[in-house]
Amino acid sequence: MGKVLAICTSKNKGTLKKEITEANFIKEFGIEGDAHAGKWHRQVSLLTFEKIDEFRKKGGNVDFGAFGENLVIEGIELDKLPIGLMLTVGDVLLVVTHNGKKCHDKCAIYY
Repeated sequence: MGKVLAICTSKNKGTLKKEITEANFIKEFGIEGDAHAGKWHRQVSLLTFEKIDEFRKKGGNVDFGAFGENLVIEGIELDKLPIGLMLTVGDVLLVVTHNGKKCHDKCAIYY
């Protein structure tokens, strides 16, 4: 069983997300107030704490939300989850629609 360590949102796409204490998840829409919420297939982004910690150990100084993730999860190998798998996070049902993400050109972490 995994654990949610952080919830992060941003008002604009392509920017760092900021950690918040709670969020309103809207069915088939995403997190209220987040730039990626909407009627499309990638409304909520997850990243493991282990990946963030790995980056930090290499000298990266990043906070939760730096990679554009909405949820920081510990204890689940997200990259091994099959497309279509349903996950529950509290009373929220999430469906895996995509695995992996490439950093866009000139992302804020490196520039």
